[in-house]
Amino acid sequence: MLNTKLIASSAAVFLALSFVLCVGFGLVAPGNFHMKTLLETVLPGFQWLSPGAFALGFVESLLWGLYLGGGYAWVHNLLSRRAALGRSS
Repeated sequence: MLNTKLIASSAAVFLALSFVLCVGFGLVAPGNFHMKTLLETVLPGFQWLSPGAFALGFVESLLWGLYLGGGYAWVHNLLSRRAALGRSS
């Protein structure tokens, strides 16, 4: 069984750090190399770039990580239980 809280928080931190790296890269790289379009598409309300938009994108990245990591761990545990029940019958 996976620890749902651990997986969800790990994914949240990973996505938040990825967001910070993408924004940092976008600030030093030429415009056609950064992730502006993807970030604006995936993170509702995010517009390149102001302090408020950065904070919003960071929080949304954390929430996406919690959702994806928690969902993954929950489905994994559910399917593991079903597989274990199938083997014991």
